[in-house]
Amino acid sequence: MTSPVDRIRRNIDASISAKQALAADTATLAVFARAVDTVIARYRAGGRLYIAGNGGSAADAQHLAAEFVSKLARDRAPLPAESLTTDTSILTAIGNDYGFDQVFARQLAGKATGKDVFLGITTSGESPNILQALEQCRRMDIPSIVFTGRSGGRARELADFCLVAPGSATSTIQELHIVMAHTLCECVEAALFAPA
Repeated sequence: MTSPVDRIRRNIDASISAKQALAADTATLAVFARAVDTVIARYRAGGRLYIAGNGGSAADAQHLAAEFVSKLARDRAPLPAESLTTDTSILTAIGNDYGFDQVFARQLAGKATGKDVFLGITTSGESPNILQALEQCRRMDIPSIVFTGRSGGRARELADFCLVAPGSATSTIQELHIVMAHTLCECVEAALFAPA
């Protein structure tokens, strides 16, 4: 049996390797930079950021929305951001009436405008409700970003900016999603607010 110490060392090594792989992936980093520029431009135009995911990625969506509305690392005005994963009445009504695949797309259809931007989080790139949300973004001409993993799945073809986190384990992919999310927020703060 693998000891707890060996297991955590293995997981730390996997996390470090995945982060180093992302740091060396100039193509993905260039896509990240363009995604950041898009979010900044949408905020400057008076837009907002909508975020969605499932399971652990739903928690990450809430986490990131909180960083934008409250702050990441410095005092500043709030930035409008909303996780589409938090309103149980909306989620259950849409899920019951239209199917779980529609829980994010229908919210975008009712809330989002052409000034906004959407960020979907799916470790597989195959979450049906994220794919439907990306399709809705196309119909509404809203730029879309997806944080994903493995091959990027079908989300790679639907998102305007697809950021594939290296790593084979879902947990490692999710760790990189948090690094990307925090860096996105940090970049937006730096661009929109003067240093304290």
